[in-house]
Amino acid sequence: MAEQMQTRVERDSMGAMDVPAHAYYGASTQRAVLNFPISTVRFQRCFIRALGLIKLYAAEVNKEFGDLDNKVADAIVAASKEVVAGKLDNEFVVDIFQTGSGTSTNMNANEVIANRSIEIMGGKRGDRNLVHPNDHVNNGMSSNDAIPTAIHIAALVAVEENLVPALKGLLASLRIKSQQFMPVIKTGRTHLQDATPIRLGQEFSGYCGQIERALERLEYAKNRLSQVALGGTAVGTGINTRPEFAAKVLAKISQDIGITLHETSNHFQAQSTLDEIVDTSGTLKTIAVSLIKIANDIRWLGSGPRAGFGEIALPEVQPGSSIMPAKVNPVIAESLCMVSAQVIGNDATIAIAGASGNFELNVMMPVAAYNLIQSIELLAAAVANFTTQCIDGLQATEKGPELVERGLALCTALVPAVGYDQAAGIAHDAHKSGRTVRDVAREKTKLSEAELADLLDASKMTGFHE
Repeated sequence: MAEQMQTRVERDSMGAMDVPAHAYYGASTQRAVLNFPISTVRFQRCFIRALGLIKLYAAEVNKEFGDLDNKVADAIVAASKEVVAGKLDNEFVVDIFQTGSGTSTNMNANEVIANRSIEIMGGKRGDRNLVHPNDHVNNGMSSNDAIPTAIHIAALVAVEENLVPALKGLLASLRIKSQQFMPVIKTGRTHLQDATPIRLGQEFSGYCGQIERALERLEYAKNRLSQVALGGTAVGTGINTRPEFAAKVLAKISQDIGITLHETSNHFQAQSTLDEIVDTSGTLKTIAVSLIKIANDIRWLGSGPRAGFGEIALPEVQPGSSIMPAKVNPVIAESLCMVSAQVIGNDATIAIAGASGNFELNVMMPVAAYNLIQSIELLAAAVANFTTQCIDGLQATEKGPELVERGLALCTALVPAVGYDQAAGIAHDAHKSGRTVRDVAREKTKLSEAELADLLDASKMTGFHE
């Protein structure tokens, strides 16, 4: 027979509630645990840290205003620092699929910090007369401005500390490969069919351009996320908070995280919509689409090694088959594609969440927050892995250059000299006979050997000048 869990009684506005004796959270959190037995999905570490930062610096500012007793404020600051550091993460037990405002998680934080503060002051957990989760920890705030602010802060930090460095690392690696591969002339492809020659380095410069623009898009997203809802309290009017409260709290958080935050210029949009989160998710989706393009090109270029394109050799990182001993698959690129698919799916969830605001409040904040942060963290990890385990080790093969002379699209360079129709006829005859464009042109035109050599110089066709 299972041993009965030890409990203690805590109270909230609805009355008494039994909570686990060991827990720092209280009655409101326990109600949410019972109300939302939906999943094992919980807020990520960076979100809990962001919420802890808000509570920490709110207590400091409320102390400066004289709205909190010094001892109470100092205890809240100390407890909040433990939340920020991750020491109390196991106390954040509320499911993501909860109240749409995130109130349950805000109260989870308030209660954990209040009870830990009480303990720091030498009191007994649950003594709301000593430190109150609403009156003291939540002073100057509402869930309706604290939670969206925490989402923005968490996303900003995750982008700045994880995703941007990962993309910069990928860009640096792609630039090195572009330079290394610039001498390699190969057949270009459009519609998956042979086209005019291109340099392998030029193809990789295209990938560089995608990542450069991804970083530019993230800069715009960071600017939008830096404008936060704190200060609006319940519906955007700022009831029960001081006009200077948000600016002072945000200045302290900005100094802590090294990213400048601003109070929104329009609290009514900041709390009733998730527009900036939807916009940021759209940027992440665009980056995911770019990464799928790059990863799939790498997979195709490395296909084979004998029956495919085989123009590049990918690092061999693990056996590719349980039945075919020699098979090695492009698994790192596949992993990146799956992450990108997840990010695109997350964006659909966030779009629905963003459309689910009614009047003064959006009511799908938790699921939008979770998906946004997951997208950032997954992209950062997958991009870093793709860089080190795939791109860094790519090598060009001889297969691309060997096929250039047999390319039918070489006839494009003959058009200025013989016209489109005759050039097309040369290509047709070359394809039908299995001969090269050079051989057929030598036979069908009056062009000299020197003229043919000049016109059919693949290097000149790439528009690249040594």
